[in-house]
Amino acid sequence: MFGSIGAHVTALLIVRNKHPNMQHVIWLLLSFSISFALHAFNLNNWIPACFVVFAIWRYLIEKNNWSFPPLWLKLPMTIAGGLAVLATYGSLFGRDASLALFAVMIALKLLETKTRRDFIVMVVLGYFLTVNVLLFTQAIWVFAIMLLPMFGLTACLIAVSHPNGNLSSHTLTALASNLLLQALPIMLVLFVLFPRIPGPIWSMPQDSYSGMTGLSDSMEPGNISQLSLSSKVAFRAEFKGAIPASNQLYWRGPVLWHQTGRRWEMTSDRLVMPIESLETSAEMTDYTITLEPHNRNWLLLLDVPNSLPPDASMKHDRQVLSAEPVRTRMRYEGHSSLQYKLGETLSDRERALSLQLIKDENPKSHRLAEKWVGENKSPAEIVQAALIMFKEQPFVYTLAPPKLGNEPIDDFLFNTKRGFCEHYASSFVYLMRAAGVPARIVTGYQGGELNPNGNYLIIRQSDAHAWAEVWLKGRGWVRIDPTSAVSPSRIESGIGGAFADSNLLPLLSRRDYPMLKKLNLNWDAVNNGWNQWVLGYDQQKQLDLLSKIMQTKIVWEDIGLILVLVMIVLMLIVSYLLLRNNPIALDPVRKAYHQFLRKLEKVGIVKQPHEGAINFGIRAAESLPDQASQIQTISSLFSAIQYAKHENNDAKNKPAVNLLKQLIKNFKLKSNQASK
Repeated sequence: MFGSIGAHVTALLIVRNKHPNMQHVIWLLLSFSISFALHAFNLNNWIPACFVVFAIWRYLIEKNNWSFPPLWLKLPMTIAGGLAVLATYGSLFGRDASLALFAVMIALKLLETKTRRDFIVMVVLGYFLTVNVLLFTQAIWVFAIMLLPMFGLTACLIAVSHPNGNLSSHTLTALASNLLLQALPIMLVLFVLFPRIPGPIWSMPQDSYSGMTGLSDSMEPGNISQLSLSSKVAFRAEFKGAIPASNQLYWRGPVLWHQTGRRWEMTSDRLVMPIESLETSAEMTDYTITLEPHNRNWLLLLDVPNSLPPDASMKHDRQVLSAEPVRTRMRYEGHSSLQYKLGETLSDRERALSLQLIKDENPKSHRLAEKWVGENKSPAEIVQAALIMFKEQPFVYTLAPPKLGNEPIDDFLFNTKRGFCEHYASSFVYLMRAAGVPARIVTGYQGGELNPNGNYLIIRQSDAHAWAEVWLKGRGWVRIDPTSAVSPSRIESGIGGAFADSNLLPLLSRRDYPMLKKLNLNWDAVNNGWNQWVLGYDQQKQLDLLSKIMQTKIVWEDIGLILVLVMIVLMLIVSYLLLRNNPIALDPVRKAYHQFLRKLEKVGIVKQPHEGAINFGIRAAESLPDQASQIQTISSLFSAIQYAKHENNDAKNKPAVNLLKQLIKNFKLKSNQASK
C-alpha cells in the first residue's frame, strides 16, 4: 500500500523540464519590451519596430513549434541591420550609434535563443541594455521604471537556471524579489562608501550632448523666443536668506558686444582686458545654484556676481565661465550684490566695442538717434527717450513676432512693432550706439518660480531673457530692460504673467492650470531632493557624511579602508543569519525527513552526505527488510516533494506533505532490527 501511494504521488509531482519553454520566453520578451520602451526616445523609430517584429516572431516559434530561421537568412539580416545603423547615424561608434547597433543585435539574437545558455546570455545583455538608459537621463522616474525589467530579467534567470524546470509565477516573483531585496543593503553600502572620483569616470562621446538646450553664445531675433517655448529646467536657486523681489532676479549669462547685421556676439576669447571694477553698496546675497547641463561654459549667477565658484573664471564684463563645458549637473555657491556700481571707468577699447555699428544699415534708426542728439539730450535723457517711445507707441510683447526684412532694426521699430525680449534689447542697444551712448546686450534668465515645498526657485528655459546695459558717466554700466517698458508684468510676474492666456506658452508656465502646476511643483521637489542627495552625492558630500558619522575628520584615503571593514562586517552578519536560520528548521518537508533520519541513526543507519534520498532508502531497506516498504515509500515521497515543491502552489503540495509527516510519525523501530 505504501509503495503504491508513493508511486502515485511521485507520478503526480515530478515534472522535469530540460529546455527553456514558453514561460521563459514570455518573461524574457516582457523584460526586453520594457527596456526598449525606456529607450524609445533614444533610438531611431525603426529599431524598436524591428524588436517588436522579431519578438513576435520568437513568440510564434515557441507557440507553434516553428523551426528557427536558418543561417542563410540570419546572416543577411544581421548585415542589413548593421548597414541600417551606419546609414542612420553615420557611424558605428559613439553613444547613440553604439546603442543602436547593440539594440539591433539583441533583437536579432532572439531568433537564435534556444538553449539555457542562450537565455542566460540574453539576460546579461538585457541588464546591460537597461542600465544604458542612464547614459541619457538619471531622472528618478527612470530609476523606478528600470526596476521592472531588472526584476523580469532576474525572474527569467531563475526560471531557466532552476533544476526543477517550471516554477510557478508566484514562486518566481517571490524568488526574484528576495534576490533583489538581499542585494539592496550591499548596494546602499557601496553607494555611500565607494570612493567618489571627481569628474566623470570616462569621457562621453560628443553626441551625448546634442540634446542639451540653453543660451547660445550669440543672439538674433527669434532664438530666445524659441527657447521660451521650453519648460525644461535651466537651474534651481536656493537662497540662504530672503529671496529677492522678482524685478531683481536677473541671472547673468553671455554678454554680447559685437553686431553683425541681425546677429550679436560675444567678444573674442583672445581679447584680453581687465575685469571691470565693482563697488557694492549693500550686503551680499548668498545662494546656491544647481545648474542643469547645457554644453556651454557659462555659469549663471545673480547680477552682478562678485566672487567665483571653484575652477571658474571671469571675463572682463563679469561673465562667469567654467573651465569645461557644463555637461553634467553641477552645484556651486553664488555671492552677488544687488546694489552696485559696475565699471566706473570705460577704457578706449571698451568704448570702441560698445559703440561698434554697421552704419550703412537701418537708416531710419540712425536718423532717430541723431534727432535725439540734435536736441542736446544727455545720455541719460536719450535712454529715457527710447523707453518712452517703447511705452507710448503701440509696441507689442509677443511670443510669435513676424519676420523682419533686410533692415531688421528699422523694420521692427517703424513697421511691425511686435517682438520678444531680444527684439527690444537689440533695437535699444542699436539706438544707444547710434546716439553715441556705449551699450551692450546681456543675455541670461529673468525671474523664477518659487517652489514652496523646498523654498527654492525654479528657473526654466522659458525664463530666458535679454536686456541691455548702458555706460553713463559717474554711474558706470547701468542695467536697462526695455522689455519692462512694453510689458511690466514680464518682469514683475515672470513669463506666465506676461502671457497668461497664450497657447504658445508651455503649460507649466501658464496660470490657467493650477492643479497641474501644484503637482509639478511637488514632483520637482522630489526631483530636487534626488538631484541633491543621490545624483549630487560627490566626493565632498561623502567626506562630510563619513566625518559626521565617525565623529572625526575623514580624508579620501580612509574611505577604502572603511568600505572594506563595513563589507566584512556585513558579510559576517549575512553568514550568521544564514547559518542560524537552518533550512531544515524552516522547511517543514526537510524537517520531517530529518526526524526520519534521526530515527534510523538510533539503530546505526546513517545517511552519507553523497547519498540521495532514493539511494539511501534502498540501503536502509536492505538493512531493515521488515520495514523496507515503509522506508522506500517515505524516501520516494520525500524525493518527489523536493523535486516538485516549486512547480505547484502550496495548496497542491499540502496533501503530499501531510502524508509524509504522517508516514514518518507512524514509522517505529526496534533497536534489535538494525543489521550489523
